Amino acid sequence: MTRSDIIERLSARQTLLTGKDVELAVKTMVEQLSETLATNERIEIRGFGSFCLHHRAPRIGRNPKTGESVSLQAKSSPHFKPGKALRDRVDESASHTAIEGNQS
Repeated sequence: MTRSDIIERLSARQTLLTGKDVELAVKTMVEQLSETLATNERIEIRGFGSFCLHHRAPRIGRNPKTGESVSLQAKSSPHFKPGKALRDRVDESASHTAIEGNQS
């Protein structure tokens, strides 16, 4: 699902809001999540999950083509940990789909 798909689905559900309002809300939320992670803060949305940064220390890597050692800088990457309610909902949906597939 893309950002456009999310905006489309939310617009269909929220008939009191215009498509532009929904687009602005989604854009603002994504920007806020990005800004919060950029300042190394954790984001927790109860029932959905949490976002945080995983930090990787500097290390020596290897160029796969030449085999030459390369110094890699430290870096941080965003990490999402799903909440229990989201995990349960996905598991329930997956098991329901698997049961339907076995009955065919």
